[in-house]
Amino acid sequence: MIRLITVASVMVLASAVLPPVLSPAWAQSTQSCAPANEQQVAALFDRWNASLKTLNADEVVKNYAPDAILLATVSNRPRLTQADRKDYFVHFLEAKPVGSINMRVIKLGCNDALDAGVYTFTLGDGRTVEARFSFTYVFRDGQWLISSHHSSAMPEPIAPVK
Repeated sequence: MIRLITVASVMVLASAVLPPVLSPAWAQSTQSCAPANEQQVAALFDRWNASLKTLNADEVVKNYAPDAILLATVSNRPRLTQADRKDYFVHFLEAKPVGSINMRVIKLGCNDALDAGVYTFTLGDGRTVEARFSFTYVFRDGQWLISSHHSSAMPEPIAPVK
């Protein structure tokens, strides 16, 4: 009987201390997930693209979480702050870009989402630039924000293997 009480006491103590530390599933089970579907995530790109059309870098930056990372198509420098991102978009918007999605894959999570694929920018002078992209989004303070954005121009054509 004494041994049974000791084991029971240890189990009660362990359950009070260990679940928050050792069990991510337990911690996540108390999290509430914002409703999201593929159409809503696709609309986040449309919101970002509409902000590009304003030609106002401040409007574009509002789409990004404060701690987001931007790995932009025409910049070698990761943009880690809102000021860094604004600096990038001030110059990028001079080209008057308008994006369109060529193909995409959307993945949904709990308070996060991924939108990745290929898009084409049509610039104000008529040139087009095709690039690969990935946007990750996080639901924070009641709104969906970009938490990471990577964009890279399509690589040069590869010669066929003989």
